Amino acid sequence: MSTGQSKLDKVLAEARDYKAKRETGYREQALKLYPWVCGRCTREFVHSNLRELTVHHRDHNHDNNPSDGSNWELLCLYCHDNEHSKFEELIRYGATTETKIDAATYNPFADLKSMLNKK
Repeated sequence: MSTGQSKLDKVLAEARDYKAKRETGYREQALKLYPWVCGRCTREFVHSNLRELTVHHRDHNHDNNPSDGSNWELLCLYCHDNEHSKFEELIRYGATTETKIDAATYNPFADLKSMLNKK
């Protein structure tokens, strides 16, 4: 194995260890602070399926972990993925403002009775 590969392996291993250590800390804290319920769909969790409940960082900064949990919310895997998809779309496409769409004024059946009477 080359020296460059060994350095890369070491850096990747350190990054994985750092991430695992960081996640363990805030995950354990969040699970103690909050009820085991998804903040979006309200699905309830117990010990047997607790691995499906994730900690979402509201500001998307995984290093912002205040001890009061104010930057966290518990979300199920599906709601967590949805939340990150919305954030990625915001980054990619920018903020979108929903505009009011006026109701359609054309009524294709407005004169239907007279059309049917033409027979």
